[in-house]
Amino acid sequence: MDNQDYNRAENAVDKVKWTVQDYAERAKDYIREQRDRNQEPTADGWMERAKDNVSDAWEDTKDAVSDAWEKTKNWADDAWDATKDAAHDAKNEIDKATN
Repeated sequence: MDNQDYNRAENAVDKVKWTVQDYAERAKDYIREQRDRNQEPTADGWMERAKDNVSDAWEDTKDAVSDAWEKTKNWADDAWDATKDAAHDAKNEIDKATN
């Protein structure tokens, strides 16, 4: 597994990590958008938007982690197969040398 997989997972998690300032700015944006639509901004509406953002980031995180797992698992399987093959070859060489 390479660093790219870890970076993808880390970047997805970073999308979720809103700072207090980010929350305040995004809340202001939500309020402005609602008022521009002549709708009343609500705490529930704001919470729904925040929840959607977290949910999207969680899906991105799961995808990146799943990809990393599969690549690691495949690498481990390949390494195990190569080790078994090398052990088998070594046993054959020992058998040839001792016969």
